[in-house]
Amino acid sequence: MTYLGELISLGVACSWTATALLSEFGSKRLGNLTLNVLRMALALLFSLVLFGVVTGSPLPSGASTEAAGWMLLSGLVGYVIGDFCLFQCYIIIGSRFGQLFMTLAPPSAALMAWVTLGQQMTAMSIVAMLVTLFGIGISVLGRGEHNRVSLKLPLNGVLFAIGAAVCQGVGLVLSKIGMNHFEVAADTPEWLIPFSANFYRCIAGIAGFLLLHWLRDGMAPLREALHDRKGLIAAIATTVFGPFVGVGFSLMAVQYTGAGIASTLMAMTPIIIILPSYWLFHEKITWRAVLGAVISVLGVSLFFLI
Repeated sequence: MTYLGELISLGVACSWTATALLSEFGSKRLGNLTLNVLRMALALLFSLVLFGVVTGSPLPSGASTEAAGWMLLSGLVGYVIGDFCLFQCYIIIGSRFGQLFMTLAPPSAALMAWVTLGQQMTAMSIVAMLVTLFGIGISVLGRGEHNRVSLKLPLNGVLFAIGAAVCQGVGLVLSKIGMNHFEVAADTPEWLIPFSANFYRCIAGIAGFLLLHWLRDGMAPLREALHDRKGLIAAIATTVFGPFVGVGFSLMAVQYTGAGIASTLMAMTPIIIILPSYWLFHEKITWRAVLGAVISVLGVSLFFLI
């Protein structure tokens, strides 16, 4: 089928849009930490089922001690710190602006890869970073008192969003390092490696979120959430559309089209999410917000297409 990879990539962007919207709803209903504990537990459960169906064993295989260590560190950075910041920014500034700031993840990954893996930063990479930052600036900056440039969003929400993007980029590089140490048997599908790697990330995630939950709120909110039908549906849907379906189809997309094209199309969430945010949360749409989102996605595309 012509353009199958491109269609799958757009489907992934829509899947991640649904994840962002559901996460905003779930975070406001259940709380940031409670929702993340449920997500990590469900992701582990789905992974066990996947491994059992594909390999006959519910546990992942091929991870050396070094690989597991890198993936646990990736889970700590990407899930515990990154998703905590992301879901907190959803509560404060909403999923639409949260996803806009997530376009900073590729620049963060590029900087981390430069520091840890020695990958070169090209002039075009620097231009891509500047274009992405320019697009975000158009959306979130405006004229304040005395005609000065000011931030139109709460500062704490912006800081959480930036923290989430940086942690996602750093966590991605840590995952790449960890997956380089996997040794999978010949009869195990290669596409299963990211799911096996993500299993260890989820272990770090659920351990970290449970500790934070216990320290801040105790276990009472978590027990109450198990009786909240709407909250549980949101948690299940968030897990399915995010780390399960989203990851699986993103891997499939690069099998049918170029990685750069797939990555760019999958990065279109900040544009796709604009109308659903208006319909569901009645967020005002301005030409500046749309233009900023388009420019930011253009900046992301420069990382992959040039």
